[in-house]
Amino acid sequence: MFDHKKVEIQWGGKTLTLETGKVARQADGAVIATLGETVVLCAVTAAKSVKEGQDFFPLTVHYQEKFSAAGRIPGGFFKRERGATEKETLVSRLIDRPLRPLFPEGFYNEINCIAQVLSYDGENEPDILAMVAASAAMTLSGVPFMGPIGAARVGYKDGEYLLNPTDADVAAGELDLVVAATQDAVMMVESEAKELSEEVMLGAVLFAHKACREVTGAIIKLAEQAAKEPWELKVQDDAVAVKQRLKAVIGDDLKAAYKLTDKQARQTAINEARTKAREEMADLKETDPQAYLASLKLVKKLEAEIVRNAILDDGIRIDGRDTRTVRPIVAEAHFLPRAHGSALFTRGETQTIATCTLGTKDAEQMIDGLGGLSYQHFMLHYNFPPYSVGEVGRFGAPGRREVGHGKLAWRALHPVLPTKDEFPYTIRLTSDITESNGSSSMASVCGGSLALMDAGVPIKRPVSGIAMGLILEGDRFAVLSDILGDEDHLGDMDFKVAGTSEGITTMQMDIKIAGITEEIFTAALTQAKEGRAHILGEMAKALDSTRTELSAHAPRIETMQIDKSKIRDVIGTGGKVIREIVATTGAKVDIDDEGIIKVSSSDVSQIEAAMNWIKGIVEEAEVGKIYNGKVVNLVDFGAFVNFMGGKDGLVHVSEIRNERVEKVADVLSEGQEVKVKVLEVDPRGKVRLSMRVVDQETGAELEDTRPAREPRGDRGDRGPRGDRDGGRGGRGGDRDRGPRRDRGDRGGDRGPRRERSEAKDEGGEDIGLPSFITES
Repeated sequence: MFDHKKVEIQWGGKTLTLETGKVARQADGAVIATLGETVVLCAVTAAKSVKEGQDFFPLTVHYQEKFSAAGRIPGGFFKRERGATEKETLVSRLIDRPLRPLFPEGFYNEINCIAQVLSYDGENEPDILAMVAASAAMTLSGVPFMGPIGAARVGYKDGEYLLNPTDADVAAGELDLVVAATQDAVMMVESEAKELSEEVMLGAVLFAHKACREVTGAIIKLAEQAAKEPWELKVQDDAVAVKQRLKAVIGDDLKAAYKLTDKQARQTAINEARTKAREEMADLKETDPQAYLASLKLVKKLEAEIVRNAILDDGIRIDGRDTRTVRPIVAEAHFLPRAHGSALFTRGETQTIATCTLGTKDAEQMIDGLGGLSYQHFMLHYNFPPYSVGEVGRFGAPGRREVGHGKLAWRALHPVLPTKDEFPYTIRLTSDITESNGSSSMASVCGGSLALMDAGVPIKRPVSGIAMGLILEGDRFAVLSDILGDEDHLGDMDFKVAGTSEGITTMQMDIKIAGITEEIFTAALTQAKEGRAHILGEMAKALDSTRTELSAHAPRIETMQIDKSKIRDVIGTGGKVIREIVATTGAKVDIDDEGIIKVSSSDVSQIEAAMNWIKGIVEEAEVGKIYNGKVVNLVDFGAFVNFMGGKDGLVHVSEIRNERVEKVADVLSEGQEVKVKVLEVDPRGKVRLSMRVVDQETGAELEDTRPAREPRGDRGDRGPRGDRDGGRGGRGGDRDRGPRRDRGDRGGDRGPRRERSEAKDEGGEDIGLPSFITES
C-alpha cells in the first residue's frame, strides 16, 4: 500500500532517520525526520502556475510545535495551538533563510512549506530536524530547488566542539551556533557566544559544515529512491536588446543617482529614473504584460550592475566611503529623563532610541513551550515604524522581521548580562528605530548596550555590532563594512557580527548566492573586528562604564537568605503573613523554595520595614540586645511590646521606669513606639524586656542606677511548731491521724474568720496564712 522509502545515518553518535511515502502522500514532497525520539514532519506543496502579474517568489514557511509532542495540553483559556509563538516564528525564519536563495531567478510559483513537531524527547531540539526535513521534502518535490542543504547545531565546551548538543550542554558551554550549508558552501549562520575569538567561531562554522555534508549525502540517497520528476523550468530570454534600450535611456541617470550621498535625494533620483523607464516600456504593458514586468526587473539589474562595478573597479561605495570606513557615529546616554536607562544612537542615517526598564520577579515573561513553563528575565523588543524609512505603511504588532531582529540583538547582549543572583531584576530593553538605512539591528545592539549601562546594569563589557556586505563577481570580491540599505539589497551577503573587546557574542549570516568560501568568511570576520573596535571607541565617548547608582525611578531590590524551615512562617497559613507584610509596608516580597527572599520597592523605607518584619519572624531574640518595638497591649502588671516584626515580649511594670509606676496606662499607650532591651528568654520562648535601661530618645543603653534589692536577714530559729491538736504531728513526720472523730452538725455559727493579714510571727512578719483558715 505504501511506497515507503527510508535512509538512516549515524550522526553525532545518534541515528538520524529520513523517510517518505507513508504520511502526507498528496503533498508534492513530505519527509519525516527522526533523531532520538524527536520526530518532525515537513510537507511541501507548490502551485503549478504563476498568478498573473506576479513578479516575486512567494515562499512561505510555517513551523509549528504540537503540545502533544511532549505529552502536554496547552495552558490558558484556549486549549489548542494558536498563533505562532516567538520561537515558532524564529525557527520559521531559520528554515526560510537558507532555502530561499537556492531557487532560480524568475521562478515565481507559490510554495508552501509546513514543518510540524510530532514528538519531542526533551533532548534533541526539533529546529535542526525541521530544517533537515524541509530541505529533504523540497528536494523530493521536483520543484527547481538547487539544494539540498544540511543543518547542524554546534556547541563549544572545554575547548571541544560538540555536534547537536543538548540544552544542558549549551547552557554549560560557551557557544550555541546553527549552520545551514550545501555540499560546497555555507548558506546561513546564527549564533550566540560567550565572547569567543574569531578563530574559534570560524572553526565552529567549518565543523558544522562538515556535519551538514553528512546530512546532504543522506538526502541525496533518499532522493535517488523517491524524488519526483523535476519540473520543466522555462528559460526566459535575457532580453539583451531590452536591457541595452533601458541602459541608453536611464543609464546615466542611475549613475548620477548613485553618486548622491543623501539617502532621500538618492531615492528620489532613482525613482525618477524608474518612472522614465516605465514610460519607455509602456508599449509592452498592453501587448505583453509579462515582458513589461520583465523589463522592470531589468531596471533593478541595471542598478545592481552600476553599484557593484563601481565598488569592484574603484573601491568607491554609494555614499563615497571606501570598503572599510564606518559611517559617522553620535551616541548620547540618558536621553530620556524618566526612563531607568536610555540612549540615542545614530550611525549615518540609521538611528535608534534604546530604553532599559527594570522590574521585579513578577514582571518576568512566562513561556509555555514543549519543555513546559519557563520564565525569561531578559527581554529585548525591536520596533520598526514605517516613518523610519520615510514611508507610509502598516503600524501595529511586530512581524517576523521585527521578531528576528530583536532576537539577534538579544543574543548579542545576553552573554554579558549579570546572573539573576548578581542582579535580581527583570530587564526589558526596547529599540525604537527612528531612522533606517542599513543595519538597524546592530544599532539596537549598540544603543541597547548604552541603555543597560545608563540604567546601572553591571554588564561585563560594552557590546558593539556591525553589518558586513559582500560583492562577488567570479573570482573578484569585496567585503564592505557597515553596509547601507541599498548595498544590502544589491549585494550578495548580509553578515552581522557583535561582540565586546574580548570576543564575539553573536554572529548571523545570510547570503543571496549559492554559498561563500572560507577565504571570504575569514576576510569578513577580520574586517568586522576592526569595525567593532572603532564603534566601541565612539560609544565610550557617551558612556564608558556602567553607572554605579540605579535611576531614582527604578525599583530597589534587596535579597536575603533564610533557613528553609522558616519559609512557612514567613508565608503563613494560606499566605496570610506575607500578604500582611506587603499590604502594611507597601513593598513587594518574593520567596522561592530555597529560602531566598527578594524585597522590592522604589521607596527604601518600605524595603527596610519589610525586611525588618521578616527578620523578626525568622530570627531569635538576642539577650542584651536593644530593639525598636511597639506597645500592643496594656495589663495591670506591665505592657506587651511587639519587636523584630513578629515577636512579643513583656515589659514588667517594674522595668518601665526607675521610678515607681502606679498605673501602666499613665506612662504607656497602645501603639506607642518604644525601645527595649532583652533581659531574658526562658526555655518556653517567652521574652522579658526592659525600657528603663534604654534611652528612649537615642536608643543607647543606660547604666542601671536602681539600687539592688537588699537580701532578707536571718529570720531566726522559729522552733518546733508543736502538736496541732488532732494528732497531725509535725509536717514532716508521720501523718497517721487515726480514726476521724464525728464532726457533728457543721451548720451552726462557726465564729468570726481571722484575716490573713493578722497572722504574724514573732518578728512581726506576715506568715502568709490563707484567709480561709478560721479560729479554732
